[in-house]
Amino acid sequence: MVNFVGAGPGAPDLITVRGMELIKNADVIIYAGSLVNAELLKYAKPDCKIYNSAKMTLGEVVAVMEENRNGEIVRLHTGDPSIYGAIREQADELDRLGIEYEVCPGVSSMFGAAAALKAEYTLPGISQSVIVTRMAGRTPVPERESIESFAAHGATMVIFLSAGMLDELSKRLIDGGYKVDSPAAIVYKATWEDEIIVRTTVGELAAVAERHGITKTALITVGGFLGGGYERSRLYDAGFSHGYRKGTE
Repeated sequence: MVNFVGAGPGAPDLITVRGMELIKNADVIIYAGSLVNAELLKYAKPDCKIYNSAKMTLGEVVAVMEENRNGEIVRLHTGDPSIYGAIREQADELDRLGIEYEVCPGVSSMFGAAAALKAEYTLPGISQSVIVTRMAGRTPVPERESIESFAAHGATMVIFLSAGMLDELSKRLIDGGYKVDSPAAIVYKATWEDEIIVRTTVGELAAVAERHGITKTALITVGGFLGGGYERSRLYDAGFSHGYRKGTE
């Protein structure tokens, strides 16, 4: 059995209990060494075979899985495997080889970033939608999913894998409808010990990143949720009735 496990955003105690137990019982661990906190490997058995996939190709990763198909294998991905985890291509190969697999969800870095900012992505009257996206790099982005088209909605945006392209990102956000002074934030290595949080504006993203030496491993968040104004939730309003409480007149 292969278990794709979400390692969480960085802090070793933010892996799920299920994920930790799978690591403890694994005979083989293949971990994304460029992003996953190596402290998580301390949960592994002394005789567990450990591979760093940062130095491996897809073919090499799958070959290790096939060679150890009779054991318990953990494929340890950063954050949650469903977001930029590249697990589909691995799963397809496992299907071809007849090797069973399951997925253990993890805490995405987008939620680690929100926690670091002490912010709520969905504020009444500000934004009730979160757009998760990235700039085009070596992996292209479909034209219909351009930064400009998403920015036109004015919704909360969480932008992955784009810290090295902030000049262009700012331009595209502004071209799409955000103002130069719209609130934004950069969270470098959310929940890690060396985490850096920078609150800024859309127009200043590149400048503040340069001042802090941030070129990668950072999330960019944009939107009014970072500002001061919002409407209170109806859920806890004394005059609001629902299935568990009768509101006051």
